[in-house]
Amino acid sequence: MSKSNLPGPKAQAIIERDHKVISPSYPRGYPFVMDHGKGTEVWDVDGNRFLDFMGGIAVVSTGHSHPQVVKAVQAQAEKFLHISSDFYHENWVGLGEKLNEIAPFKEDALSFMTNSGTEAVETAIKLARYHTGRSNFIGFTGAFHGRTMGAVTFTASKAKYHSGFYPLMNGVTHAPFPNPYRPVLERRKGEDYGETVVRYIEEEILAQILPPNDVAGILVETIQGEGGYLVPPDGFYPALRKLCDKHGILLILDEVQSGMGRTGKWWAIEHFGVEPDMITSAKGIASGLPLGACIARKSVMSWGVGTHGNTYGGNPLSCAASLATIDLIEKKYLQNAAEVGQYTMDALEEIKAKHPSIGEVRGKGLMIGVEFVKNRETKEPAKELTDRIVDLAYERGLLTLSCGKSVVRIAPPLSISKAEVDEGLQAFEAAIGTAEKELM
Repeated sequence: MSKSNLPGPKAQAIIERDHKVISPSYPRGYPFVMDHGKGTEVWDVDGNRFLDFMGGIAVVSTGHSHPQVVKAVQAQAEKFLHISSDFYHENWVGLGEKLNEIAPFKEDALSFMTNSGTEAVETAIKLARYHTGRSNFIGFTGAFHGRTMGAVTFTASKAKYHSGFYPLMNGVTHAPFPNPYRPVLERRKGEDYGETVVRYIEEEILAQILPPNDVAGILVETIQGEGGYLVPPDGFYPALRKLCDKHGILLILDEVQSGMGRTGKWWAIEHFGVEPDMITSAKGIASGLPLGACIARKSVMSWGVGTHGNTYGGNPLSCAASLATIDLIEKKYLQNAAEVGQYTMDALEEIKAKHPSIGEVRGKGLMIGVEFVKNRETKEPAKELTDRIVDLAYERGLLTLSCGKSVVRIAPPLSISKAEVDEGLQAFEAAIGTAEKELM
């Protein structure tokens, strides 16, 4: 049902105040002004109820204000809020132990705690250079790794992220990400498209542009987020791991959006049977409190005292929230993400059969992308239609976000129920139908 009073008067007043004091650089989708949330449900300041299908961009993994997470934060807040990374505290150590336990490689893991995903990526960049003694990297088109200077150099999903900020960090060469729906390279007979991309890296980049012994690492989102929720072919990571091993290059996976149970496994790379050398994590790691981590093989995190640090590393409140989050994911929501994710994918395939604007439904677990096209044969992106669907969904009480050129991402809390999926998809399909009538 459409909500005709959006934005309401209270929301309008807050938005007007925002425009006077907050940086205009923040991208805002539609005029949603949050008041409170519980699980998958959120309410705006005018009392309108919504279902959250984007989870704060895949952040509120245990749902909004889960009682166990809130209780853990409250308990820590009563003890102390900050001590600095020059000293120790138990939750920090406990979180490191838990990350070591769930890290996607057999070797023991060491973690550097950060405040965000982009800071975790910056850590990985510095560590790779320090450990290997090399200076160059390979990244991928369509990538999003953050907006700080090193991370934004790897980011290649929108040209505007680079505009006005040159010169960027030296030493990053981009290869095409293996998008099986929109391939840009020619495959050889019997070749997985992921293998095609790795062959391109070896034959075109390492043979003609970058000497392999100058490459410190290959940084890649295991499943691309901002680029369109792209799942690479099964052959990509085994071939990439083999290439890295051949040349002594570190395989660095950005799991900021795809990790922490989002895909029905702790890490998306577990779907591909490959062990990386480093991963970056953030977003869903602490249910909404600022926290990130660069998690590396112990043999790789070889730097000494003072080579890297931060004031808020291992923040006590964030670590407490993260430990509670990981406990909930482990006991309840990892399995739920897998089961409800498949349920959602199946339901979306049924919707696709009724709507010609849907070109593809893809994803793993509760990291799902719905790509909209003007024509299924030409696959021409339908950006205007996508943006209209997002707005119409909001008017029907559903929060979504777009990504890529014409993709709506579905990344709700990992705690979402099948009943909530049904309710949300009913609003989503209604938005699709209206948008198709208006624009197709």
